[in-house]
This record gives sequence, structure tokens and C-alpha cells, in this order.
Amino acid sequence: MNETPIVAVMYDFDRTLCTKDMQDYSFIPSLGMTESEFWQVTNEMWQREHMDSVLAYMYSMVKISKDKGIPLLREKLVETGRNVELFRGVIDWFDRITAFGRDNGVEVEHYVISSGMKEIIEGTPISRCFKSIFACEFLYGEDGGAVWPKTDVNYTNKTQFVYRINKGVLDIANDLDLNRSMPEDSKRVPFTNMIYIGDGLSDVPCMKMMKAYGGYSIAVYQKRDGKVEELLIKDRVDFIYPADYSENTGLDKTVKNIIRKIAVCDVLESENAAQLKQLRS
Repeated sequence: MNETPIVAVMYDFDRTLCTKDMQDYSFIPSLGMTESEFWQVTNEMWQREHMDSVLAYMYSMVKISKDKGIPLLREKLVETGRNVELFRGVIDWFDRITAFGRDNGVEVEHYVISSGMKEIIEGTPISRCFKSIFACEFLYGEDGGAVWPKTDVNYTNKTQFVYRINKGVLDIANDLDLNRSMPEDSKRVPFTNMIYIGDGLSDVPCMKMMKAYGGYSIAVYQKRDGKVEELLIKDRVDFIYPADYSENTGLDKTVKNIIRKIAVCDVLESENAAQLKQLRS
């Protein structure tokens, strides 16, 4: 066990930290297409071919780029990340929350678990803030062009990355340690020390996982349309807030309160363990 408790804050990305799908800002316009045109092609294909919807959009990125004679290069995708529009307060959120955790005796780590593109996220100004970015990624050929999905993070397999954070197995090529039985008290980040922040139905598996194992889940929104309220009413999420990460907003106060609670619970648990050890000695 770590001497300093770790709190893991996990985020979806599209519509959670940024205002829309990350491909919409620069990548799709670079193809000479509108957002609706690109996503219509993608949606029609995955429904017609009965595909995983995430693999379908990745295939569309490769095929359309090839058809238009535009090389799909890693550095190009990273470059598009510079134009991603983040929600208010996001830029200084991570350092602020990390510092708050440190002041309360815990180490806060930030993670992305997203069905968006890892390459684009790496181009954003907040990429440095994450201990790990779990997102879709391409394998690139000798000419530098994307040839195959290297990682596919869909709505249901997002939960495997929560387990990876729980056990401290962050290398996605390491399935052996991920699936190995491990005593609860030896896991790097207990589920009770986890906070998941997402924007909607695609995050429900991770949100439900948090509720089942004692963690915390928060749904953020741009406009209230009834869907986010339904998540709260149906007990799929613990809290709902506007996607405003500024200091002293409801989201900011609640995350800080959760961190305080985790810190206090850890102190009480340590005191209990110390008393038991003393009695048994």
C-alpha cells in the first residue's frame, strides 16, 4: 500500500472536457467535409455493416483521408489537438485539484478514458496533466500513415481501464497482471478513491461501476435536456453539474468535498489498522 493515499479522477473527453467531438474542430474540416457529412457516412456504415461504432469512425478517418489523397499522419492528428475548445476552467483545473489534494494529505492523479483519439488529446494544452491517456489510437505504417486501429476504446470496454488504474497496470499490453488475482489491500487505487466524470449514456458503464464499488460519478452537461437528469433520477450517477470547471462552481466544490471525504476515511482506516496491530502484538 502507498503511504500517501491516491485519488484517481477519471475523465471522458468529448463533451466532458471539450465542447464537441474532437474530430470536429480541425480534422473533419481538413477533409473538406462538414461534421454532419462525416458522421453520417460513419453512422450509415456501422449500422449497415453491424460494426463497432468506434471502429467504424476510425475506419472512416483512414478511408476518407486515403480517397481524398490526404495522408493520415500521426503528427497531423496531434496538430489538430491545438484547436480543441475546452470548457471554462479546464486549463487550470488539474493543477488546482492536485494542489487541493496535496493540502489534504492525498495524491490526486488524473486519467482520460475516452473513445476519442489519443493523438488529438496529446496535442491539447492539458495533455501534460494526465498520468495516462486511454483512448483510441492508430498503428502507423512505414510511410507514417495510419493503417490499422492500435487501440479501440468503446463504451463498454472503458471499464477495463478503470481496473487498470485500480491495480496500477497502466500498460495496455499487460493483460497478465491485469487479470491476476490481487488482494484488495494491495491494489494501488481503491475503487472508493475514484471519481469518474463523464457527459452521458456512453459513460454509464463506468458510472455504474463507481456506484457498485463505492466510488463517485459525476455527469456534466452543456444544456439540460432531460437526459442528464434521468441519469440522476435512475441512480446511475451521483451528481450532475454544468461543464464549468472554474473555482467555486458546483463541480469544483463537490470534487473537493469528495477528496476531503476520501482523505478523512483514509485517516480513520489507518487509525483502526494501527489499533488492531497494537492489540495483536
